[in-house]
Amino acid sequence: MTPFNPAPERLSQHISRTLRLALPVMVARAGMIVLVAVDTAMTGHAGAEQLAFYALGFAPQIFVLLVGLGLMLGTVVMTAQAEGAGRPQACGSIWRVALIHAAAIGVLQWLLMFGGERFLRLTGQSAELAHGGGQVMIALGWSLPAMLMFIATTLFLEGIGRPLPGLVVMLVANIVNVALNALLIYGYWGLPALGAEGAAWATTAVRWLMFVAILGYVLLRVDPRHYGLRGPIEDFRRLGRTLRRIGYPMAITHGLESGAFSCMTLLAGLLGAVQVAAFQIAMTAIALVFMSAQGFATAASIRVGNAVGRSDPRGVQIAGWTATALACVVLALFALLFSSQAQWVVGWFSSDAEVMAVALVTVTLTGLVLIPDGLQAVLIGALRGMGDVWPAAGLFLIAFWLVMVPAGYLLGVWLEYGAAGLIIAILIGTTVAAVFMAWRFQKIARRAVVAL
Repeated sequence: MTPFNPAPERLSQHISRTLRLALPVMVARAGMIVLVAVDTAMTGHAGAEQLAFYALGFAPQIFVLLVGLGLMLGTVVMTAQAEGAGRPQACGSIWRVALIHAAAIGVLQWLLMFGGERFLRLTGQSAELAHGGGQVMIALGWSLPAMLMFIATTLFLEGIGRPLPGLVVMLVANIVNVALNALLIYGYWGLPALGAEGAAWATTAVRWLMFVAILGYVLLRVDPRHYGLRGPIEDFRRLGRTLRRIGYPMAITHGLESGAFSCMTLLAGLLGAVQVAAFQIAMTAIALVFMSAQGFATAASIRVGNAVGRSDPRGVQIAGWTATALACVVLALFALLFSSQAQWVVGWFSSDAEVMAVALVTVTLTGLVLIPDGLQAVLIGALRGMGDVWPAAGLFLIAFWLVMVPAGYLLGVWLEYGAAGLIIAILIGTTVAAVFMAWRFQKIARRAVVAL
């Protein structure tokens, strides 16, 4: 049989195909942040106590969800490599193995949520706050299997070059979420007003609807014969081992990064209410822009994975650096906006004079953080496309825990630069991470590429 080896792609093809993959993913990932922002805003109008319940219940849940996301990221890598190698029937087997893993991980995480109230009490929360937050954790826990299976399915679709369905489902989900929040938080149409717990149940309902919708698309719109969606799963154990081999380090990487940023928020809490509020405004702005980087990171994983699948080492390098360059352009535009229009950005989040005064400085500095923070995400996406995932965890440990967190304590707390000092520490840490990821990608991309 003649080996599958298509002609190398031109640079213009790399650019256009990367953008076609990245843009829908950017919007879809941003939709996840919008869901959280809407829940927070609508719960806040139900009272400060309800917002506290939601915040306390959501924080542990988002950590375990990000770890679960890391465990699922091998789906897009393996699917993209199989597609690039001209083995589309293997993609369906990969998806079904990923679904089984997502369901199992989701159930385990759901069970952990029942210990939420006790966990919150151990962190020093009052009995009332721990109880309210624990109820939110339980309600959100019921959604974790659905959310992880939704993520696994969207990663499968992105791997075969179909990111648009995930975008459409996310857009519709945001509309449904607003309606359900109104019913369950405030008790419209004779329903009981459940406050924060109502927001959590609305999120759970929306996440299950998202999974049902994306599953329906796969079953109705994806060719089952071409992509091997039916019949026995070939090499089930091997596929599972490969998925976990990629997923374990990515879960650790996500845990290291999210844990370090959470630690920075705790350091901000040592500085007083005004400083932590200003820091949170900057972090929210970073999170929103970071979704654009995630779009390019996913595109980099897919494009690099395709090149690996077709044994094209030059294509691996061009795909990775093209996604990085495109992301740099987009991030630079956001950085210019934040640096030049900081007052306008801050005005969306607060009208408190003291908070705005400090936030003007933090948001202006945030413009500098956006580029290295986004680029390290894109480059780790490119490394993920080659299956090179364990070294990134070690490099993240150095960049975020041995550099960023100590620098945050030194600048923000010890030298009393406040929230601005914490942002400078984040700039230092993300710059170190970006340099590490660029060095690692350049080193590995020069080697002979081997599919997983």
